[in-house]
Amino acid sequence: MSKIEFRNVYKNFPVKGKLFERKELHAVKNMSFSIDEGHTLAVVGESGCGKTTLARLLMKLHEVSSGEIFVDGEPISTIRGKRAIRKFRSCIQMIFQDPFGSLNPAHETGQIISRAVSLHSADLKNEEINNRVIALLELVGLTPAEDFISKHPAQLSGGQRQRIVIARALAVNPSIIVADEPTSMLDVSIGIDIMNLLLELKEKQKLTMMYITHNLASARYMADYMTVMYAGTCVEYGAIDEMISSPYHPYTILLLNSTPEPFRDKKLNLTAKEDAPDLISGKPQCMYSARCPKAESRCFTSEPPEYVFGKRRVKCFIYENIRSIDVPPVNANIYTGAANDN
Repeated sequence: MSKIEFRNVYKNFPVKGKLFERKELHAVKNMSFSIDEGHTLAVVGESGCGKTTLARLLMKLHEVSSGEIFVDGEPISTIRGKRAIRKFRSCIQMIFQDPFGSLNPAHETGQIISRAVSLHSADLKNEEINNRVIALLELVGLTPAEDFISKHPAQLSGGQRQRIVIARALAVNPSIIVADEPTSMLDVSIGIDIMNLLLELKEKQKLTMMYITHNLASARYMADYMTVMYAGTCVEYGAIDEMISSPYHPYTILLLNSTPEPFRDKKLNLTAKEDAPDLISGKPQCMYSARCPKAESRCFTSEPPEYVFGKRRVKCFIYENIRSIDVPPVNANIYTGAANDN
């Protein structure tokens, strides 16, 4: 098992401006969180908020602009060279959103999985590799394994392809799995099967997991903790059951109000504006201020600090004067101003 820690991580991408003008898109800003060994963190937010960029930073597919990411206490920025990166990738693997797009259509299932095994276990003989491939197919529920070894991705269903992707990820015996919306392109029933498989494998293999999604129901089903991202920054973090039953940040409330909620008794009365955030200017402000119905003038000129309540963290000026209590009175009308208007 492995522990992951992000410390003040930033990621900027250059964008085209006017002649000789250099601009940057601030995709990830000041992200700090940790995932303990054997736990799952759900990263939740709308499309374009920086969730996949966060995953790619952890996988070293992108390098951080500033800050640091630690795995088992070691900074991954010091990992250099093909051998070192391959060794690092043997402990961390990614499950991509599109199972068909992440598999080579010209290769058979056996080739896809055996290549991952042979790349990270060069000392294995062909017979041992074949046995490993069969064991992996059976582990992810593709039985009998012999029926799937010679099939191409186009001959498989969406759920079967995603199981192949999971088998390939497990081929190198990782301790960390990054799952980037692994069920968003699958039917609901198949998605449930994949989530149950991931939970089962997490227990069997003692995995640490980052689970990226925009679906709060699946996040609650899969994760222990949740970080809510908006415009590249974490606006709220905490234990997932607490965050869903008692959200603190206006954006978290918006997400909950926008989804079917058989697990919630009440809605908080809060509706967002439609203005988009500015990811390029870099001026100090609350990134949610353009949409927040409760934004004050200072929200447009300064970034709110992070207020800590036990294991919960939230970035919103609403909580400036509530530091002396353990749990902010969200249900006592912080947002609406009426004593019983939830």
